[in-house]
Amino acid sequence: MKDDNISKQPNNPLHGVKLADMLEHLTQKYTWDELAERVNINSFKSNPSIKSSLKFLRRTPWAREKVERLYLKSIKK
Repeated sequence: MKDDNISKQPNNPLHGVKLADMLEHLTQKYTWDELAERVNINSFKSNPSIKSSLKFLRRTPWAREKVERLYLKSIKK
């Protein structure tokens, strides 16, 4: 069944990438302050943590989209 999902989205670079993995990658590449400049959300500004950011991003589609775009930009370089 997993192979079935992969064949449905062969060109989607986010397919199979967990939000937690994206945040791990971004926090290794950028500081929390740099992330807050790039994506203006409070969970990156006030007491930032992976856990609080995940909670917010999972229920806020517009913010998640911005984080996904930043992630894609960061892996293309």
